[in-house]
Amino acid sequence: MSTLNPFRLHPSFSERTWGRRDLKPWYPDWVERDAKYKDPIGEAWLTGPQSLVNDGDYAGETLASLAGKEPVRLLGILAKEKEFPLLMKLLFPDDKLSVQVHPNDEEAAALNIGRGKTECWYILDAEPGATVACGLKQGTTLDGLRDAIANGTAENLLEHIPVVAGDMVFVDAGTVHAIGPGVTILETQQTSDTTYRLYDYGRPRELHVDKGLAVSKVTTRAGKVEAKPISVDGREGKRLIQEKYFTVDSFSLKIGDTIEFENPGDKPYCLTAIGGDAQVIVVGEALTELPASTSVIVPADVARVTVRADSALELVRATP
Repeated sequence: MSTLNPFRLHPSFSERTWGRRDLKPWYPDWVERDAKYKDPIGEAWLTGPQSLVNDGDYAGETLASLAGKEPVRLLGILAKEKEFPLLMKLLFPDDKLSVQVHPNDEEAAALNIGRGKTECWYILDAEPGATVACGLKQGTTLDGLRDAIANGTAENLLEHIPVVAGDMVFVDAGTVHAIGPGVTILETQQTSDTTYRLYDYGRPRELHVDKGLAVSKVTTRAGKVEAKPISVDGREGKRLIQEKYFTVDSFSLKIGDTIEFENPGDKPYCLTAIGGDAQVIVVGEALTELPASTSVIVPADVARVTVRADSALELVRATP
């Protein structure tokens, strides 16, 4: 049986009322794409179940379809997950996102809605004064939060954290949170789209107050995470975060630089290019293009790959 080679996914763009009209410089060809969309773009799903495979025998199929057909070669020891367990997104807020919360695995299982949603935010760009809201202020009760939702002051009960480019923020399930305008974020999360909207600044969208408060936690581990130095293939990088559901690393490459990654233990992983283009190469096999703001999934079936930078870029590796 031949190896299931690395493959690129086409980003899937989602319109959001809080999103952005112009996605340059993240997508240099955005002028051509923009004509397809009526409303601002809030999210680009880089590894969503509905994202289309670009390369190989499964080109044109969705990631979900590929996972169903090739669970062992794609997912290895994670085959029981039945889908690629990490959802990578780019977020483009030009307005405030809703105040929201996500269930954990146990709560999601009890509700028969799949897995929970723990996530992290890597800040790629931030305007001066930009903040994210992460957790409740000390002393806040869930009854107090319910009252604040009713009287329109819920935002005042959140811990607002100033952010700059390069920050990493951990958001475990059960954390009441929100993202402010003026940031661009690479989000790594469990593959789940379960969001309970608690408060939305008067916008005419559905709220899920009872469901959301039922999974909200007064205290969580959410907050900024300090990066740690790592070395891979002789190249220095940063371990941005290492948690139960994901490990995220970053490497800065100049044009012509290469870095080799070995399989992390019969598991797949994801490579995302930020700010430049690269190629993912399997010795004696395929070469996969990795343009800026896209992701390539390296299946568990692949022993090692080499990434070669076609331009200066930041390469982010996310491993479940």
